[in-house]
Amino acid sequence: MTDYLWNRLPASFEEAQQALYAAGVTDGLPVVPPTSERVDEMLRPYRRDPMQVVAVLPPLLAEATWRDIAINAVMAGCRPEYLPVVGAAVVALAQAPFNLLGIATTTGSATPLVIVNGPIVERIGMNARGNALGPGNRANATIGRAVHLIVQNVGGARLGEVDMATLGQPGKFAFCCAENEAESPWPPLHVERAFPREASVVTVVGAAGNVEIVDSESQRAGDLARTFGASTLIAGSLGGAGLLGGGEPLIIMPPEHALLFHGDGYSKEQVKAEIWKHATLPASRLSAAAREKLSFRRAMGGAQDEEVVRIAERPDDIMIVVAGGVGRKAAYVPTWGGTTRAVSAVIPELP
Repeated sequence: MTDYLWNRLPASFEEAQQALYAAGVTDGLPVVPPTSERVDEMLRPYRRDPMQVVAVLPPLLAEATWRDIAINAVMAGCRPEYLPVVGAAVVALAQAPFNLLGIATTTGSATPLVIVNGPIVERIGMNARGNALGPGNRANATIGRAVHLIVQNVGGARLGEVDMATLGQPGKFAFCCAENEAESPWPPLHVERAFPREASVVTVVGAAGNVEIVDSESQRAGDLARTFGASTLIAGSLGGAGLLGGGEPLIIMPPEHALLFHGDGYSKEQVKAEIWKHATLPASRLSAAAREKLSFRRAMGGAQDEEVVRIAERPDDIMIVVAGGVGRKAAYVPTWGGTTRAVSAVIPELP
């Protein structure tokens, strides 16, 4: 990002907002003017070369330096202690399996969802409980916002120019939460993904929206799994591999649901298998054109079952994260149908 704008911001807050908006570097909401003093203050605790390249970001394959990350973190309203989380998310976004090029340029509604695990969650005050995906927590809101500003301002996904989303979604402002590890009966996401429990880890998911799953009635694991499975069957999300979505869908499960499964003796792997079993849409329920497209994709090496469409190729492709507060309201987060995989990165323990 260029220097001239930040060094020549008008004196008043209102004039600064107009200048930043006219430059196309906001998300439409007011931002914190990224003066040199504020950017230096963001970087000061970490003893990093501001010009060190952290990652090369699609779609424009632009180098994201610590200074670039700090500028956008300032604009998003981050505190300095959030910067390592934002930096780790940028590293994860740049990995090929995530497919930021596709996610940032699609006409679909895909956007990065940031999930944080480990000791840093408590240290910086992230919210993993009630309203975890909603407003009210500065760390969740500003970390998520900073990531999206970086994709736009550094990666080059300018709205209407490179980011061609037909409708978009509210998650494109900020989509970030922590896992409620303290109330989960199972190993947390980062441990599942082979990181030490004591590590702080960020995972990015190519989210195509979210669907609320409400089931306060089911008292047995098998019945609850049937509700979850049926709630994922969105025919309009038919993905590139002949699956419903991108093939690595996410379920954000509140503690009450997780404890019900656990109380019936279900491990997380067994829950995934049971949900996968029920998450099947008969191909006959698709339109004729969709069935033809599905047959072509399968002929090219996609899913092989001709009778049904699944949300994922294997049960293990389903991700489960425990988050939220009181209540039996979960969320299904379908992943982008253009193919994406979740990517995790360690959050550095900077001084």
